[in-house]
Amino acid sequence: MSTTQAEKTEARGKDAGGKNADNKDGGIVVCDACPVLCRIRPGKTGACDRYGNVDNALVRMDPFLLARQAAEREAEMVPFLATEGAGAEWDGSLVQGAEAFVTGIGAGTTYPDYKPAPFIVSSKVEGVDMVTVVTEGIFSYCGVKVKIDTDRHLGPEQAAVRCQGEQVGHVTTAEYGSQMLALGGVRHLTGGSKKEGNVTCQMMLDLCNKQAVDLTIDGGAELTIQAGRAPIINGVKEERMRVGCGSATIGIFAQQWIGHVDEVIVVDDHITGVLTEHQAGKFLDMKPSGIRVRGRRSTPGRYFQVAEPGTGWGGTNISDPLSIIDKIDPKTAWPGLRLLMVSTTGEHAAWFELDDDLKPQEAEMPAAVKVVVDRIGENCEPALSSVLFMAGAGGSLRAGATENPVRLTRSVKDALTRVTAGGAKAYVWPGGGITIMVDVLDMPDNAFGYVPTPAIVGPIEFTMPHEVYAELGGHMKSVQSLADVVKTRGAGERIRVTDLKAENPWPLSPLNKLPGKKAGL
Repeated sequence: MSTTQAEKTEARGKDAGGKNADNKDGGIVVCDACPVLCRIRPGKTGACDRYGNVDNALVRMDPFLLARQAAEREAEMVPFLATEGAGAEWDGSLVQGAEAFVTGIGAGTTYPDYKPAPFIVSSKVEGVDMVTVVTEGIFSYCGVKVKIDTDRHLGPEQAAVRCQGEQVGHVTTAEYGSQMLALGGVRHLTGGSKKEGNVTCQMMLDLCNKQAVDLTIDGGAELTIQAGRAPIINGVKEERMRVGCGSATIGIFAQQWIGHVDEVIVVDDHITGVLTEHQAGKFLDMKPSGIRVRGRRSTPGRYFQVAEPGTGWGGTNISDPLSIIDKIDPKTAWPGLRLLMVSTTGEHAAWFELDDDLKPQEAEMPAAVKVVVDRIGENCEPALSSVLFMAGAGGSLRAGATENPVRLTRSVKDALTRVTAGGAKAYVWPGGGITIMVDVLDMPDNAFGYVPTPAIVGPIEFTMPHEVYAELGGHMKSVQSLADVVKTRGAGERIRVTDLKAENPWPLSPLNKLPGKKAGL
């Protein structure tokens, strides 16, 4: 539990002679941490379970999380309420700013943000006075980008993605070896029915907190996705991310096939490769096979649209590879021609030899060819689901950091202020505003919450030199040292400490630019 700005307000009410109107009704307190304004009875929590009434005071129920640098790269950011040795109660021993970083997790929220952020903490790093502004942002304008490593067709581009029957997003453009989903967003949170908003919010919350979510795609697949885990597509766990498109696969392995094959066709929903036509085959002086595949010829040895998308060979809908062969030229092909057909993951492969009528007849694959097929699979990376949280730090949130919000934006764009989320590095999009994107796997477990409006609550921190914070109009009277935070908020169960994931840059490391190089503040 940590004291919030809302809690301060409650305390001021008590100090004013016990005339706090909220306490006249059976000790009920009104939570002003979000627009819902829950009336909370003693011993109960509000609708979001983040705030509760403890001894007639409004209290943030989850512990306030501090992160420290991991001693070894193998150490990871760990859940602060789960594993042994993780999330130990703060004993107050590490109160030096350079050694501990104050995250937004458990910090609390201010609403509306005419008030300073819940914590504005000073520290000294390599002789430089620094300030970190810490809060839990309420994000209505937020979404989740999901990258699913698979060649299989999950659904048409723009198709609706549903959770519990409600549309929660859509299929967006495929990337190299991966299918992409755009989930959440303000339209689904607030622009549809109440159920659509609530289901969307819960789906995003589960994904961001690294839980598994079941989804269906209109005209496509059924999915189970979870950050950092292999996707499950139509009940089957995906194993491999393709080594490349059909053309790339030809280029990678062409030399290893020489002397063992007369033709190789790499089946792919995007670009199907034909070795003897391909530039790689020509470079190796391979004899044309006379085998022509269906589809639209892009360039020599590269074919689009050889079949419909699907969950079969190479992300197509075929189960019989010979179905994509359009014709075999009798003037060029010959009996005994050796043909390998393989997918871009090596998951599907078959060996054929042409009979006297130039008909492909399946045969046992030679050992030397199987070695290369196995090597395709060996070069495929494990298929994973990746979940990135994306949100805009709006004007009111920025007002919790400074009286002149645009200066915070300029400071971020000038690289004078670092933005992190739960201590994890956040990518800041170019252009206007402060729109961030962060890999949820870099963040501690259960870093996200929600409010019933509905909207997602996520940690965000702004770290900058003290001089910069003063110049951008920061709330200087609210700056306090970490030692003071520990002293005034209390140690023990109200503050927890965890190791920052070793792969994350240390949030308090020196900024790339010096204050003297800033512009436009």
